[in-house]
Amino acid sequence: MSNTGRTDWFMFVIASGLAVFGSVMVYSASAMMALKESGEQSDLTYFYKQFGFMLGGIVVMLAMSRFDYRLLENKYVVYGFLAATAILLLTVFGFPAINGARRWIRLAGFSIQPSELAKIALPVFLAYFLTKRENEIGDVRKTVLPCVAVLGALGLLVIREPDLGTVIVLCAIFSVVFFSAGARITHLAPVAAGLIVVGVAALIFAPWRLARLAAFIDPCSPENAADTGYQVCQSLYAIGSGGVLGEGFAQGQQKLFYLPYPYSDFIFSVVGEELGLIGTLAVLIAFGLLLWRGARAAVKAPDRFGKLLGIGLVTGIVVQALFNISVVTSILPAKGIPLPFISYGGSSVLVTMAAVGLLLSISRAAETGETKRVDAVVRRKKARSNETRTMSAKA
Repeated sequence: MSNTGRTDWFMFVIASGLAVFGSVMVYSASAMMALKESGEQSDLTYFYKQFGFMLGGIVVMLAMSRFDYRLLENKYVVYGFLAATAILLLTVFGFPAINGARRWIRLAGFSIQPSELAKIALPVFLAYFLTKRENEIGDVRKTVLPCVAVLGALGLLVIREPDLGTVIVLCAIFSVVFFSAGARITHLAPVAAGLIVVGVAALIFAPWRLARLAAFIDPCSPENAADTGYQVCQSLYAIGSGGVLGEGFAQGQQKLFYLPYPYSDFIFSVVGEELGLIGTLAVLIAFGLLLWRGARAAVKAPDRFGKLLGIGLVTGIVVQALFNISVVTSILPAKGIPLPFISYGGSSVLVTMAAVGLLLSISRAAETGETKRVDAVVRRKKARSNETRTMSAKA
């Protein structure tokens, strides 16, 4: 299989630009905390790490763009990837909890967050399985239940960490890919009902989630602002004080030990405070452009597997971005989930860039297919033209 089409440099530049921007914002958001943690020795600790993640991510994205995504359409690759992801998700429970959650595998000074891999493993499986079951999409026993079982297994492992935000992203990927594969609302309705029941149970059996939901209604009220609504309230203060043009890069005040972990899940608040409405709109536009190019690659993919894989990958990135921004602006209840490309974290950056690399691979294959179709049309036109000239000459 060849994959020699042109690279979508526009998509590449958008993803790279977001990652570079993320490194710069991580520096601004983490400098004071880095100074405190290092005994005022350096304010670049987090920046150096994020810069390394960013460079590694660009290399991974380039490598994946040259990789023929169709090699993933193999049952041994698909199920091997799923099994490896599940094993890594189980492995996290053997490590100490950090801030009440077991989401990381830490070895030799490095950490891996396996739940990030699930955002690629699930769309790869769905694209493969729903391509094989193209004529049986609505068959509950042969198609719906096996897909729901895989989603349930991954979701159960992730929610036990606990990480409800990632589970929501996985559910979004499942719904969009399944619907794009040809499923009807009637096929998805029972699945949606089941997911709602699971979601309600996740709230009922986790008092802190109920508290966050209650605080969501009015995070800055006296009873919430000092407790469950504190982080969201500080986030709103940051975004509100930024105005249209912002306070200026590195001039924000909320990151100075008011807003917890401003360099990770709530980095969009720092963007709003320092770069204002202009900066936040620029980020939204960048994700909108990425959605356009990713969806374009998926739609133009030369095969069904590529179409479904592309749809799943771009859905995961964009839904996660919208979810993070909605939490930071108090449109949705607080839930920890990073902003793709921009939040601090190696696993998030590397996996997201790998996903974009696969989208670029799909785009290259689409360009190859388009070139072949154009060449075929040109050849047919030339053949007809030669035929016409031959007939004219004979006449």
